[in-house]
Amino acid sequence: MGSRGIPSNYGGYETLMEELAPRLCELGYDVTVYCRSHYVSRDLDEYKGVRLVVLPTIKTKHLDTPVHTFLSCLDAVRRRFDAALIVNSANAIFVPILRVGRIRTALHVDGLEQERSKWGGIGRAVYRWSERFAGYSCHRLVTDARTIESHYLERYGFESTMIPYGVDSAPVEGTDTLERLGLAPGRYFLYVSRFEPENNPHRVAAAYRDVKTDLPLVMVGDAPYSSRLIEAMKREADHRVLFPGAIYGDGYRQLQSGALAYIQATEVGGTHPALVEAMGYGNCVLVHRNPENLEVAGDSALYYDVHDAPSLIDLLQQIADDHELAKELGDRAETWARTRYSWERVTRQYDELFRSMLPQQTARHRARGLSAD
Repeated sequence: MGSRGIPSNYGGYETLMEELAPRLCELGYDVTVYCRSHYVSRDLDEYKGVRLVVLPTIKTKHLDTPVHTFLSCLDAVRRRFDAALIVNSANAIFVPILRVGRIRTALHVDGLEQERSKWGGIGRAVYRWSERFAGYSCHRLVTDARTIESHYLERYGFESTMIPYGVDSAPVEGTDTLERLGLAPGRYFLYVSRFEPENNPHRVAAAYRDVKTDLPLVMVGDAPYSSRLIEAMKREADHRVLFPGAIYGDGYRQLQSGALAYIQATEVGGTHPALVEAMGYGNCVLVHRNPENLEVAGDSALYYDVHDAPSLIDLLQQIADDHELAKELGDRAETWARTRYSWERVTRQYDELFRSMLPQQTARHRARGLSAD
């Protein structure tokens, strides 16, 4: 509970649900994903073997997630699921509803949301309180990076199960998305993220003005609550920067598999799905140096400081001038991702998690139902 639903059309939590839920179904679980009515059509009640329950919410920055999760928890208790997976630490307050309904619950807390600049004082206070309450509210706490796991253990004494995101880097057929955007394989830089301040799309676009190349920079993403940032970024970007909006599914995979290099500029969060995916598709990855990103990319990436524009400009220029180096680093990143991240491995870890949460007899039969919102 807590995601916008599937098919994925927003961010990391939605990617997790779309990849995980069908694979759990293949293992014999009966899985329900709760979806928000302004992201998923009410007419859609099934997706890849997963049951969908589409519920309303109040579409504002502060009420969208909590209202929907509250309604989802009430519905889940009525359906009497054996276990639930809730994402987003702010939803910790609703876990007691599920406990009253005797639903064993895992809470996925992701990164340190209170550090995101889009939240004002009230929003940050809610996330700080939710962090403290998270470990008490649920049966299992789930983190997606060792740095986040250490944060909860060292600050609050909460132990957690660390399960990262995965990647399925199967060959991609077709190039229609590239053709639509006027792109050639291996002849563009790629940036993918929500256009929010701590993801630094504006800094990446600004740095690209000083890179001497005719290669385009494709900036994939959007954000519902950052209109001023987005308008200013687009206004100041030069003609080589393309803003195609948010792209999902095969189009997104085509872009990942065809890029010369991928730029990761995030400062907040745990394991970022787009970075793992970029590595899995054999991209040379240029990554902002912080503990979470270092953990994910290891020695397979080139690093810069997003607040030091020349460090990013130098790397972009280096790769623009040396495509053989980009290929060598891309091969290294693909090997790194293949050995550490895969959705099959992630699914096995969640299978083990739910087995450990459920009574022995129920776990042996894979559960009557498993809720994932």
